[in-house]
Amino acid sequence: MSNQPSDIEREIEEARERLAGTIDQLLYRSSPKTIISREIAQVKAHYVDAETGQPRTDNIIKTVGGVVGVIAVFVVIRKIVR
Repeated sequence: MSNQPSDIEREIEEARERLAGTIDQLLYRSSPKTIISREIAQVKAHYVDAETGQPRTDNIIKTVGGVVGVIAVFVVIRKIVR
């Protein structure tokens, strides 16, 4: 590593470029649109098989069962409270 001014300037410029790239990546990753699309992709992957494109009925049935169970609990609690 040389201490020549031109070498130091080059290293500083390279560091600036790396930092600019890192900042751009962070801005992209933290963008609300990117976050939403990433979350939607995760939900789709949970309910749709990526290889075949077919729905994953086991996961769908589990979710529907959970929702029905929560609704049933609320109904029972309302009936008890009245």
